[in-house]
Amino acid sequence: MVEQQITQEPRTELPVAIIGAGPVGLAAAANLIERGLTPIISEAGGTVGAAVRAWGHIRLFSPWRHNIDPASRRLLETTEWVEPPLASLPTGSELVEQYLNPLAAIPSISAALHTSTTVTAVSRAGMDKTHSRGRDERPFLIRTETTNGTVTDHRVRAVIDASGTWAQPNPLGQAGLLADGETEALARGLITEPLPDPMGADRTRFAGQHVLVIGAGHSAANTLLALGQLAKEEPKTRISWAVRGADTNRLYGGGDLDGLPARGQLGTQLRQLVEDGHITLHTSFTTIAFLSGDRLRVIGTTPDGETTLDVDLLIPATGFRPDLDMLREIRLELDPAVEAPRTLGPLIDPEFHSCGTVPAHGAKELAHPEKDFYIVGMKSYGRAPTFLLATGYEQVRSIVAALAGDLTAAAQVHLELPETGVCSTDLGGSCDAPSEDATPAEEAGSCCPAPEPVLVGIPTGLEHGRSNDK
Repeated sequence: MVEQQITQEPRTELPVAIIGAGPVGLAAAANLIERGLTPIISEAGGTVGAAVRAWGHIRLFSPWRHNIDPASRRLLETTEWVEPPLASLPTGSELVEQYLNPLAAIPSISAALHTSTTVTAVSRAGMDKTHSRGRDERPFLIRTETTNGTVTDHRVRAVIDASGTWAQPNPLGQAGLLADGETEALARGLITEPLPDPMGADRTRFAGQHVLVIGAGHSAANTLLALGQLAKEEPKTRISWAVRGADTNRLYGGGDLDGLPARGQLGTQLRQLVEDGHITLHTSFTTIAFLSGDRLRVIGTTPDGETTLDVDLLIPATGFRPDLDMLREIRLELDPAVEAPRTLGPLIDPEFHSCGTVPAHGAKELAHPEKDFYIVGMKSYGRAPTFLLATGYEQVRSIVAALAGDLTAAAQVHLELPETGVCSTDLGGSCDAPSEDATPAEEAGSCCPAPEPVLVGIPTGLEHGRSNDK
């Protein structure tokens, strides 16, 4: 094992660790460099944007103008980079090739970037979680391991965790747990990875097969639309869709009311496929077990009792959750429901908020009891969906300002997000309160003509819109 930083080096002169080299992680690096601070970036994948590449065939809902970080743009403008048309919608691959790769090639970032390097633990140098005296003055200790097995400890002054949630998909079973037989079905390839590419690289895998998609939300919609196109070209392809909710009107989003037209069109097109009979929809379906053979038997429960679906392949679209294992020695304060930073959690909980808006937030809202440690980007949303890159860019701008000692800039957060055209609140009465596993894309119509209120300081009996018996 090698330790990269000398013990005697003052903490304020140490680099800032960034975990993850996706869009938000690289934005954090750009902001640090602009402030005269030194980043050290650890990326588990072999390239920048490794998770984005995994869904590179998917087109984003938001145009380029929402997907380029301002500090990163200023760095790129010192090079020969050509800015993409700001009104166009990039695919994941285009986001990587036209933005992340040029950004990572800038010498000040490339010198700090370590790919194929996984952060396995974050702690404080010389003390575990139980020790408090002088804790804030100690540097952080970041342990990394490369794909060839080299383990290295780094001492850093602060940590920005932008590692995302892509590697942690939610289980398919009930109550947030794996269903019986799920592990075997995964191992045998009968359950695929999230967001496969039926019209591209994975076409031969899905063509002519009976494919089941489980879950709701934007990932399910993208996958179902691609399968629908495949079925038109490969007529033997059959598509089934299972969701836990009972109300079919909740599945199609805000349509024309959505502030991002591409996101609204997803639900409109999906509804047409279902109504035309190209997709067989199973509502009120809870998965309880899988039986693996030449095909996959999916056993579920509905209000009418136990039922089975025999399919060739199953695509999971049940969302993701944060990996917190590497943070066991860090003092975190997380919302008990969505596993986001505690102050942020109530503002993004999909069971009570689904307009797609979120109040501007930064270093103050993302702080933990562990001084100078922050979780940002998709991981900062915990289990909540509807994260947009612009949110992460403002998060890291504020955090880096705080680390640089510019508390005024850190506190002046600004964020304008397009609404989904779908809202629900729960203040002793709600408009289409969501079901147990509903996401914002499962709501239908708009019952909130204006952005939903920030549910803070609710009177006794409700905490941020959540009942005491939740």
